[in-house]
Amino acid sequence: METIDSIPTSKIQRASRLISTGVKIGGNYLKYYGEKITNPENARDNLNSNNAEDIYDGLKSLKGSALKLAQMLSMEKNFLPQAYVEKFSLSQFSVPPLSAPLVTRTFRKYFGKSPLDLFDSFNPNAINAASIGQVHHATAGGRELAVKIQYPGVAESISTDLALVKPIAMKMFNIPSKDSDKYFREVETKLTEETNYILELAQSNEIAQACAHIPGLKFPQYYPELSCERVITMDWMQGQHLSEFCKTNKDQRLADKVGQALWDFYMYQVHVLRKVHADPHPGNFLVDKDHNLIAIDFGCIKEIPEAFYEPYFELAEPEKRDDAANFHARLAELEILTERDTPQETVYFSNLFKEILSLLTQPFQAESFDFADEAFFGKLAALGEKYANDKELRKMNMNRGSKHFIYINRTFFGLFSLLHDLKANIATQQLVS
Repeated sequence: METIDSIPTSKIQRASRLISTGVKIGGNYLKYYGEKITNPENARDNLNSNNAEDIYDGLKSLKGSALKLAQMLSMEKNFLPQAYVEKFSLSQFSVPPLSAPLVTRTFRKYFGKSPLDLFDSFNPNAINAASIGQVHHATAGGRELAVKIQYPGVAESISTDLALVKPIAMKMFNIPSKDSDKYFREVETKLTEETNYILELAQSNEIAQACAHIPGLKFPQYYPELSCERVITMDWMQGQHLSEFCKTNKDQRLADKVGQALWDFYMYQVHVLRKVHADPHPGNFLVDKDHNLIAIDFGCIKEIPEAFYEPYFELAEPEKRDDAANFHARLAELEILTERDTPQETVYFSNLFKEILSLLTQPFQAESFDFADEAFFGKLAALGEKYANDKELRKMNMNRGSKHFIYINRTFFGLFSLLHDLKANIATQQLVS
């Protein structure tokens, strides 16, 4: 397996990699403009494929927050071209890992010892590698352990990475610069938290204890004495990654069982704990031999302020959306409508969000919902494409909504995507108490 002996950590080194990526993207656009004339049917698809390849290749060597953004975008299956989804999905658990000597140096830096001084056995080759860290298999005291090691320089380069990636992201995904800082600050705050393994250890224990009663759900035990700010040790959990289970499972009953546990886990967090595991991608879940769902990563936990929770979930109720005065008041609370809006903007964005909410909240409207429903996900994709190509929308102030939308919407889009991959038919109205 390809391994990495060093990671660019200085601002100049990381900027050079991203500038090189930007030059490649510029070249792709020049090809695209020429191909629009000679091959108009395939020009856009070729551009997306070339850009996705070059962006991912540039980010995977940097790792850290730059690659984490690609991982986040890979979850936007209904709003991002398929070429990006396929390529960026590799960042979930399939990037080149650190070499064994670099792993040993990391342990000596934080523990003053090599891995074999701490564990009875330690596999120096990573089992999997993602955007912020990689996982190794170890044993100690008769226990099998998973040891997650953070890549060097990741925590220190977050601000630099975001500053460098921001202009590329804004161009690629048509994000206006006006009023966008609060959203990038929110992302920076959460990424900074994800690099704090002491915080992750506390969050992991808190969520695991609070949700231990949910049927069909399991968690590893964590070991503070074998963890530090850049290394976290937990039980080695046996099971398939959720994506593999989805590909191989042919039993609808099992799909429904796993899907129900996933749904109940998220609803309990959101509606009872008012904080949520905001990184629902397949690499963070396993399915064991008894078809229990195992949650294994709690680096990204989003707290949900009451001032956001109330209007957000009130708008899930059709009768509340149909009350025009209440609907506008709630949109204002969520910062979707502003005092600066023209009458045209008020009407446009009210209609836009009513259309989006009417579709996205369908799973909450009935006693059960079939996430295998291709018509539902087809409508989501069509809606995303409709507004992505809306010329009128591009003329308006598009940076709207509370900063909390970033991770709450990410949570629900990711959850829906996982349930769709499972093809699960689940009870959506029950709340496990």
